[in-house]
Amino acid sequence: MELRQLRYFVAVVEEANFTRAAARLHLAQPGLSAQIRQLERELGHRLLDRSGRAVTPTEVGRALLPYARAALAAVEGARRTADEFTGLLRGQVTLGLVSGAAISEFDVVSVLADFHDAHPQVEISLTEDSSERMLAALRGGELDMALLGVGADEEPSGISLHVVIDEPLVAVMAPDDPLLEPADRTEVPLAELAERPLISLPRGTGVRGVLDRACAQAGFRPRIAFEAAAPEVLVRLAVRGLGVAVLPGLSDAEAAAFGLRSLEITEPRSRGRIALARRTDGPATPAARALLGRLRERLTPVASTGAA
Repeated sequence: MELRQLRYFVAVVEEANFTRAAARLHLAQPGLSAQIRQLERELGHRLLDRSGRAVTPTEVGRALLPYARAALAAVEGARRTADEFTGLLRGQVTLGLVSGAAISEFDVVSVLADFHDAHPQVEISLTEDSSERMLAALRGGELDMALLGVGADEEPSGISLHVVIDEPLVAVMAPDDPLLEPADRTEVPLAELAERPLISLPRGTGVRGVLDRACAQAGFRPRIAFEAAAPEVLVRLAVRGLGVAVLPGLSDAEAAAFGLRSLEITEPRSRGRIALARRTDGPATPAARALLGRLRERLTPVASTGAA
Protein backbone atom coordinates (compact mmCIF):
# COMPACT_ATOMS: atom_id res chain seq x y z
CA MET A 1 0.00 0.00 0.00
CA GLU A 2 1.39 3.41 -0.98
CA LEU A 3 0.49 6.83 0.37
CA ARG A 4 -0.40 8.09 -3.09
CA GLN A 5 -2.92 5.29 -3.49
CA LEU A 6 -4.67 6.42 -0.31
CA ARG A 7 -4.67 9.99 -1.63
CA TYR A 8 -6.20 8.79 -4.91
CA PHE A 9 -8.83 6.76 -3.06
CA VAL A 10 -9.87 9.75 -0.91
CA ALA A 11 -10.07 11.99 -3.97
CA VAL A 12 -12.36 9.57 -5.83
CA VAL A 13 -14.64 9.26 -2.81
CA GLU A 14 -14.84 13.03 -2.36
CA GLU A 15 -15.47 13.70 -6.06
CA ALA A 16 -17.73 10.62 -6.53
CA ASN A 17 -16.31 10.45 -10.04
CA PHE A 18 -13.05 9.16 -11.55
CA THR A 19 -12.86 11.90 -14.19
CA ARG A 20 -13.20 14.74 -11.70
CA ALA A 21 -10.79 13.08 -9.28
CA ALA A 22 -8.21 12.65 -12.05
CA ALA A 23 -8.53 16.32 -13.00
CA ARG A 24 -8.14 17.37 -9.35
CA LEU A 25 -5.00 15.21 -9.01
CA HIS A 26 -3.63 16.24 -12.43
CA LEU A 27 -3.55 12.61 -13.55
CA ALA A 28 -4.79 10.68 -16.56
CA GLN A 29 -7.96 8.78 -15.66
CA PRO A 30 -6.64 5.35 -16.78
CA GLY A 31 -3.63 5.74 -14.49
CA LEU A 32 -5.84 6.72 -11.57
CA SER A 33 -8.14 3.74 -12.15
CA ALA A 34 -5.17 1.40 -12.34
CA GLN A 35 -3.81 2.63 -9.00
CA ILE A 36 -7.19 2.16 -7.30
CA ARG A 37 -7.47 -1.39 -8.68
CA GLN A 38 -3.94 -2.11 -7.43
CA LEU A 39 -4.92 -0.87 -3.95
CA GLU A 40 -8.01 -3.08 -4.00
CA ARG A 41 -5.92 -6.13 -4.98
CA GLU A 42 -3.44 -5.48 -2.20
CA LEU A 43 -6.23 -5.19 0.40
CA GLY A 44 -8.24 -8.05 -1.05
CA HIS A 45 -11.50 -6.05 -1.13
CA ARG A 46 -13.40 -3.80 -3.48
CA LEU A 47 -13.31 -0.29 -2.08
CA LEU A 48 -15.51 1.51 -4.61
CA ASP A 49 -18.87 0.74 -6.16
CA ARG A 50 -18.69 1.75 -9.80
CA SER A 51 -22.13 0.44 -10.84
CA GLY A 52 -24.13 3.66 -10.40
CA ARG A 53 -23.90 7.08 -11.99
CA ALA A 54 -21.83 8.24 -9.02
CA VAL A 55 -18.89 6.30 -7.61
CA THR A 56 -19.53 5.43 -3.95
CA PRO A 57 -17.44 3.61 -1.33
CA THR A 58 -18.33 0.03 -0.47
CA GLU A 59 -18.77 -1.02 3.15
CA VAL A 60 -15.04 -1.79 3.32
CA GLY A 61 -14.27 1.51 1.58
CA ARG A 62 -16.31 3.44 4.15
CA ALA A 63 -14.45 1.69 6.95
CA LEU A 64 -11.08 2.48 5.36
CA LEU A 65 -11.83 6.14 4.59
CA PRO A 66 -11.18 7.68 8.06
CA TYR A 67 -7.88 5.80 8.34
CA ALA A 68 -6.81 6.97 4.88
CA ARG A 69 -7.62 10.57 5.78
CA ALA A 70 -5.82 10.26 9.11
CA ALA A 71 -2.71 8.88 7.39
CA LEU A 72 -2.67 11.74 4.88
CA ALA A 73 -3.20 14.31 7.64
CA ALA A 74 -0.36 12.81 9.69
CA VAL A 75 2.05 13.02 6.75
CA GLU A 76 1.02 16.61 6.04
CA GLY A 77 1.50 17.46 9.72
CA ALA A 78 4.97 15.95 9.71
CA ARG A 79 5.87 17.94 6.61
CA ARG A 80 4.59 21.20 8.13
CA THR A 81 6.56 20.57 11.33
CA ALA A 82 9.77 20.00 9.38
CA ASP A 83 9.11 23.08 7.26
CA GLU A 84 8.63 25.23 10.36
CA PHE A 85 12.11 24.27 11.59
CA THR A 86 13.66 25.17 8.23
CA GLY A 87 11.65 28.37 7.83
CA LEU A 88 10.02 27.08 4.63
CA LEU A 89 6.31 27.65 4.11
CA ARG A 90 4.27 25.52 1.76
CA GLY A 91 0.67 24.46 1.37
CA GLN A 92 -2.50 26.30 0.44
CA VAL A 93 -4.19 29.38 1.89
CA THR A 94 -7.77 30.35 1.05
CA LEU A 95 -8.76 34.02 1.27
CA GLY A 96 -12.23 35.46 0.73
CA LEU A 97 -12.83 38.99 -0.49
CA VAL A 98 -16.05 40.98 -0.53
CA SER A 99 -16.68 42.96 -3.72
CA GLY A 100 -15.05 46.38 -3.61
CA ALA A 101 -12.56 45.45 -0.87
CA ALA A 102 -9.45 45.48 -3.12
CA ILE A 103 -9.34 49.27 -3.17
CA SER A 104 -6.76 51.95 -2.52
CA GLU A 105 -7.32 52.00 1.25
CA PHE A 106 -5.71 48.57 1.37
CA ASP A 107 -4.16 47.11 -1.75
CA VAL A 108 -4.86 43.41 -1.23
CA VAL A 109 -3.34 42.50 -4.60
CA SER A 110 0.04 43.96 -3.61
CA VAL A 111 -0.03 42.15 -0.26
CA LEU A 112 -0.70 38.82 -1.98
CA ALA A 113 1.96 39.44 -4.63
CA ASP A 114 4.59 40.29 -2.00
CA PHE A 115 3.64 37.24 0.06
CA HIS A 116 3.92 35.00 -3.00
CA ASP A 117 7.37 36.41 -3.79
CA ALA A 118 8.49 35.62 -0.24
CA HIS A 119 6.83 32.19 -0.10
CA PRO A 120 6.55 30.77 -3.64
CA GLN A 121 5.70 27.28 -2.34
CA VAL A 122 2.40 28.54 -0.90
CA GLU A 123 -0.61 28.31 -3.20
CA ILE A 124 -3.04 31.18 -2.57
CA SER A 125 -6.68 30.71 -3.47
CA LEU A 126 -8.70 33.95 -3.72
CA THR A 127 -12.49 33.97 -3.96
CA GLU A 128 -14.98 36.85 -4.11
CA ASP A 129 -18.38 36.35 -2.49
CA SER A 130 -21.01 37.89 -0.23
CA SER A 131 -20.20 38.51 3.41
CA GLU A 132 -22.86 36.06 4.64
CA ARG A 133 -21.54 33.18 2.53
CA MET A 134 -17.95 33.92 3.51
CA LEU A 135 -18.85 33.86 7.22
CA ALA A 136 -20.38 30.43 6.66
CA ALA A 137 -17.28 29.32 4.76
CA LEU A 138 -15.02 30.51 7.59
CA ARG A 139 -17.02 28.53 10.14
CA GLY A 140 -16.97 25.46 7.88
CA GLY A 141 -13.21 25.64 7.33
CA GLU A 142 -13.51 26.35 3.60
CA LEU A 143 -11.80 29.73 4.04
CA ASP A 144 -8.80 30.55 6.24
CA MET A 145 -9.62 34.27 6.38
CA ALA A 146 -11.79 36.84 4.62
CA LEU A 147 -12.18 40.56 4.13
CA LEU A 148 -15.90 41.11 4.55
CA GLY A 149 -18.54 43.60 5.59
CA VAL A 150 -20.09 43.55 9.07
CA GLY A 151 -22.57 45.71 10.92
CA ALA A 152 -21.45 48.28 13.48
CA ASP A 153 -22.59 46.18 16.45
CA GLU A 154 -22.15 42.78 14.81
CA GLU A 155 -19.89 40.22 16.51
CA PRO A 156 -20.31 36.91 14.65
CA SER A 157 -20.02 33.93 16.98
CA GLY A 158 -16.77 32.01 16.69
CA ILE A 159 -15.22 34.72 14.49
CA SER A 160 -12.56 37.30 15.36
CA LEU A 161 -12.54 40.61 13.51
CA HIS A 162 -9.75 43.07 12.70
CA VAL A 163 -11.77 46.11 11.54
CA VAL A 164 -10.01 48.18 8.87
CA ILE A 165 -12.81 50.48 7.68
CA ASP A 166 -15.59 51.92 9.87
CA GLU A 167 -17.59 54.67 8.17
CA PRO A 168 -21.08 56.19 8.34
CA LEU A 169 -23.69 55.31 5.74
CA VAL A 170 -24.52 58.19 3.42
CA ALA A 171 -27.21 58.88 0.83
CA VAL A 172 -25.75 59.95 -2.50
CA MET A 173 -27.93 61.82 -5.01
CA ALA A 174 -28.03 64.28 -7.89
CA PRO A 175 -27.36 67.94 -6.89
CA ASP A 176 -30.90 69.04 -7.80
CA ASP A 177 -32.59 66.47 -5.52
CA PRO A 178 -35.27 68.00 -3.24
CA LEU A 179 -33.68 66.23 -0.27
CA LEU A 180 -30.81 68.71 -0.48
CA GLU A 181 -32.97 71.63 0.64
CA PRO A 182 -31.88 73.74 2.44
CA ALA A 183 -28.56 74.09 0.61
CA ASP A 184 -26.44 73.73 3.76
CA ARG A 185 -28.03 70.43 4.74
CA THR A 186 -25.53 67.68 5.72
CA GLU A 187 -27.81 64.96 7.12
CA VAL A 188 -31.03 63.17 6.21
CA PRO A 189 -33.27 61.08 8.49
CA LEU A 190 -33.64 57.57 7.10
CA ALA A 191 -37.45 57.88 7.09
CA GLU A 192 -37.19 60.52 4.34
CA LEU A 193 -35.85 57.79 2.04
CA ALA A 194 -38.84 55.49 2.64
CA GLU A 195 -40.60 56.35 -0.64
CA ARG A 196 -37.47 56.91 -2.71
CA PRO A 197 -35.95 54.33 -5.08
CA LEU A 198 -32.67 53.23 -3.51
CA ILE A 199 -29.49 51.90 -5.10
CA SER A 200 -27.76 49.43 -2.81
CA LEU A 201 -25.27 46.64 -2.46
CA PRO A 202 -26.94 43.21 -2.78
CA ARG A 203 -28.32 41.04 0.00
CA GLY A 204 -25.62 39.15 1.85
CA THR A 205 -23.27 42.14 2.05
CA GLY A 206 -22.55 43.82 5.34
CA VAL A 207 -23.77 47.27 4.21
CA ARG A 208 -27.04 45.86 2.89
CA GLY A 209 -27.65 44.10 6.19
CA VAL A 210 -27.04 47.36 8.05
CA LEU A 211 -29.45 49.20 5.72
CA ASP A 212 -32.20 46.59 6.04
CA ARG A 213 -31.96 46.54 9.84
CA ALA A 214 -31.97 50.36 10.04
CA CYS A 215 -35.04 50.57 7.79
CA ALA A 216 -36.83 48.00 9.95
CA GLN A 217 -35.97 50.07 13.01
CA ALA A 218 -37.38 53.16 11.25
CA GLY A 219 -40.59 51.28 10.46
CA PHE A 220 -40.45 50.66 6.70
CA ARG A 221 -39.06 48.33 4.02
CA PRO A 222 -36.60 49.95 1.62
CA ARG A 223 -37.55 50.31 -2.05
CA ILE A 224 -34.45 48.80 -3.69
CA ALA A 225 -34.54 49.85 -7.34
CA PHE A 226 -31.05 48.67 -8.32
CA GLU A 227 -28.43 46.39 -6.78
CA ALA A 228 -24.75 46.09 -7.70
CA ALA A 229 -21.81 44.42 -6.00
CA ALA A 230 -19.29 47.16 -6.84
CA PRO A 231 -19.69 50.55 -5.10
CA GLU A 232 -18.53 52.44 -8.18
CA VAL A 233 -21.47 50.99 -10.11
CA LEU A 234 -23.86 52.34 -7.47
CA VAL A 235 -22.37 55.80 -7.94
CA ARG A 236 -22.73 55.59 -11.72
CA LEU A 237 -26.39 54.60 -11.37
CA ALA A 238 -26.96 57.59 -9.10
CA VAL A 239 -25.24 59.87 -11.63
CA ARG A 240 -27.87 58.82 -14.19
CA GLY A 241 -30.65 59.78 -11.79
CA LEU A 242 -31.91 56.23 -11.22
CA GLY A 243 -32.23 56.59 -7.47
CA VAL A 244 -30.48 57.47 -4.23
CA ALA A 245 -27.35 55.39 -3.62
CA VAL A 246 -26.61 54.20 -0.09
CA LEU A 247 -22.89 53.81 0.54
CA PRO A 248 -20.45 53.87 3.45
CA GLY A 249 -18.16 56.82 3.89
CA LEU A 250 -18.42 58.69 0.56
CA SER A 251 -17.69 62.30 1.54
CA ASP A 252 -19.43 65.23 -0.12
CA ALA A 253 -16.14 66.18 -1.76
CA GLU A 254 -15.77 62.67 -3.21
CA ALA A 255 -19.40 62.70 -4.35
CA ALA A 256 -18.88 66.12 -5.97
CA ALA A 257 -16.17 64.60 -8.17
CA PHE A 258 -19.00 62.61 -9.81
CA GLY A 259 -21.38 65.58 -9.88
CA LEU A 260 -23.31 64.27 -6.87
CA ARG A 261 -24.03 65.28 -3.27
CA SER A 262 -23.97 63.15 -0.13
CA LEU A 263 -25.88 63.40 3.14
CA GLU A 264 -25.12 61.37 6.24
CA ILE A 265 -28.04 59.09 7.16
CA THR A 266 -29.44 59.60 10.65
CA GLU A 267 -32.31 58.37 12.84
CA PRO A 268 -30.83 55.85 13.17
CA ARG A 269 -27.21 56.61 12.38
CA SER A 270 -25.67 53.55 10.76
CA ARG A 271 -22.15 52.52 9.93
CA GLY A 272 -20.56 50.17 7.43
CA ARG A 273 -17.45 48.22 8.36
CA ILE A 274 -14.99 46.05 6.50
CA ALA A 275 -12.99 43.63 8.64
CA LEU A 276 -10.35 40.97 8.25
CA ALA A 277 -12.14 37.94 9.71
CA ARG A 278 -10.94 34.52 10.81
CA ARG A 279 -12.13 31.73 13.04
CA THR A 280 -11.31 32.46 16.66
CA ASP A 281 -9.45 29.14 16.87
CA GLY A 282 -7.65 29.51 13.56
CA PRO A 283 -6.17 29.53 11.04
CA ALA A 284 -4.49 26.19 11.59
CA THR A 285 -1.62 26.05 9.11
CA PRO A 286 1.67 27.98 9.36
CA ALA A 287 1.17 29.36 5.83
CA ALA A 288 -2.28 30.73 6.67
CA ARG A 289 -1.02 32.23 9.93
CA ALA A 290 1.84 33.91 8.06
CA LEU A 291 -0.49 35.46 5.48
CA LEU A 292 -2.87 36.59 8.23
CA GLY A 293 0.04 38.32 9.96
CA ARG A 294 1.11 40.01 6.71
CA LEU A 295 -2.42 41.28 6.06
CA ARG A 296 -2.75 42.59 9.60
CA GLU A 297 0.54 44.47 9.23
CA ARG A 298 -0.59 46.13 6.02
CA LEU A 299 -4.23 46.81 6.93
CA THR A 300 -4.29 49.54 9.56
CA PRO A 301 -7.22 48.89 11.92
CA VAL A 302 -9.66 51.53 13.11
CA ALA A 303 -11.08 49.18 15.75
CA SER A 304 -10.91 45.59 16.84
CA THR A 305 -13.54 43.03 17.86
CA GLY A 306 -12.51 39.78 19.54
CA ALA A 307 -8.98 38.49 19.85
CA ALA A 308 -7.95 39.47 16.36
